[in-house]
Amino acid sequence: MAIPTLPPYSIPLEVPTSRVNWQPDPKRAVLLIHDMQDYFVKFYGDNSPLMESVIQNLVCVRQWCKQQGIPVLYTAQPTEQSAVDRGLLNDMWGPGLTAADPKLQQVVAALAPDADDTILVKWRYSAFQRSDLQALLKNWGRDQLIIGGVYAQIGCLVTAMDAFMNDIQPFMINDAVAAFSEADHQMAVQYVAAYCGSVVNTAQLIGAAQSLNQDWLKARVLHWIDEDESHFDANENLMHYGLDSIQVMALVAELKKLGVQVSFEELARTPTLNAWWTLIESKSQPQ
Repeated sequence: MAIPTLPPYSIPLEVPTSRVNWQPDPKRAVLLIHDMQDYFVKFYGDNSPLMESVIQNLVCVRQWCKQQGIPVLYTAQPTEQSAVDRGLLNDMWGPGLTAADPKLQQVVAALAPDADDTILVKWRYSAFQRSDLQALLKNWGRDQLIIGGVYAQIGCLVTAMDAFMNDIQPFMINDAVAAFSEADHQMAVQYVAAYCGSVVNTAQLIGAAQSLNQDWLKARVLHWIDEDESHFDANENLMHYGLDSIQVMALVAELKKLGVQVSFEELARTPTLNAWWTLIESKSQPQ
């Protein structure tokens, strides 16, 4: 059975809460653009709003990764696949991409790889199967994998699980993946969030990695207490500077948007800037 014609759907903008508090780190991360070949994208039809949105978000993520020095990887199915190479995929999906139309093997134009990007030959659902992906991550000293592309409920999900099983933190980009349907999309992101990784939207991914640092926290606190930085003591009780409970609750909400789950009680226990940053760092480490 071949891949069916895929109907449009609206990507759920609200992401499920992940069980872990991992934060994307440009020094640890690799971007994987998964199966964004013309062959797989064509099943959504021409001028698909869903695919246009996914591609636009992947372009933004890829550009940001380039700026941050994050390696960019692609998976791409080959046009020449013997019955042995394709294995059980033949039973499930038929012959797949073939040499009959080699142009469909190309990655969509907006995401075309650069010379310094790496393309992995894709043989199975997981990008780790029969590829150098794990070895590349080890050689680069990287243990986070940011995943976008198609299809969310198949290759993207299985790759995320394989990453987790190899002690690599997977991040699935909710609005930069597409599935067969909205139900499949929700299943995929909910599974990753609950069992093997972190789910973020494009803005959260880029914003969290760029802004969540001690300087951001200090600037936020100084804004609230209206204190000159030259007179500020990072070990002083912030309540003595006039910080109130409403501002602490606002900080809890902001941190949650950045993927850090801290409670009002935890912040109130030791209300100093240095203590808060130590707490935030501990919440951002792998659980």
